[in-house]
Amino acid sequence: MSNSDNPQLAQRRPPFEFPDDIDPQWIPGEPELSAMMNGASLTMPYLEPFLIRSMREASEHIEDTALQADARGFNAQEGMHFRMHRQFNDLLKKKRYPELEAVEQAMTESYERLGKRSLRTRMAYTAGFESMTLGVTRWLVEHRVQLFGGAAARVVSFVLWHMVEETEHKRAAYDVYQHLFGGSPGGYFARMIGVFHGSLDVMRFSMRAYKVMLKSDGLWRNWRSRLRLARWLTAFVRHVGPYLLRAALPGHSPRGEKDPEWVLEWLEKYENWPAEQPPLVDTSDPVMPVPFSRNNSGAVGQAA
Repeated sequence: MSNSDNPQLAQRRPPFEFPDDIDPQWIPGEPELSAMMNGASLTMPYLEPFLIRSMREASEHIEDTALQADARGFNAQEGMHFRMHRQFNDLLKKKRYPELEAVEQAMTESYERLGKRSLRTRMAYTAGFESMTLGVTRWLVEHRVQLFGGAAARVVSFVLWHMVEETEHKRAAYDVYQHLFGGSPGGYFARMIGVFHGSLDVMRFSMRAYKVMLKSDGLWRNWRSRLRLARWLTAFVRHVGPYLLRAALPGHSPRGEKDPEWVLEWLEKYENWPAEQPPLVDTSDPVMPVPFSRNNSGAVGQAA
């Protein structure tokens, strides 16, 4: 399968910084949602290097030049993502949650074991996880005001940038898998299993991480906190679950998933954005537009 209908994936280096004055509970009044987002962040420096290694090995078996370019672009974007997440995670551990190192060790060991599996299994995992990110992106982007209104602008902007690029390379892992394994015996069933394997595995470690954080904050055994957590988990499942079910169907392609307009506007307008200036979303704005539609000095000043 050729992926020539994809524009070349850009490698962006937005200069996000995470100063020590950022509160690990960076969403005001929502410690549970902050912990969920922080837990997902903790997985990235372990998950994404695994995805990169798998894609790099897979690309050695690809002769289609457009698909090879997509594999390189995928790896370049994922490499930038996990490096930025590592900086943020280091801040979390330094400021409040040193216990997270135990979860990180468990992820190190888990991805070492997974790295010994067949390339088909690893690429099915890669394509499967990427299908989950489409649902996460739509949830975070389309409900950004409800989720992130008044939150730390630097963290929100960093999270949304990551989601924008996940949408941009949404077809890369799927196309590589289909090119190498889609027509092989059992190719569909391996991909279908990968949808749930990749997604649930990352959820499992995210949950371990946010449990550590909520315990450290004295909230894990608080029934009100549990109810708030249940509300956010329900919202997550409601928005992401349909993407996983569709991705598991025969003949599914991420090409059929519509990109949020906010994401498309971000991608279009970032091209003319100064490379030295972080694209900060104004989380005090009632609609939280893309950061290029107006002067973003307000976003820098508030909750940055």
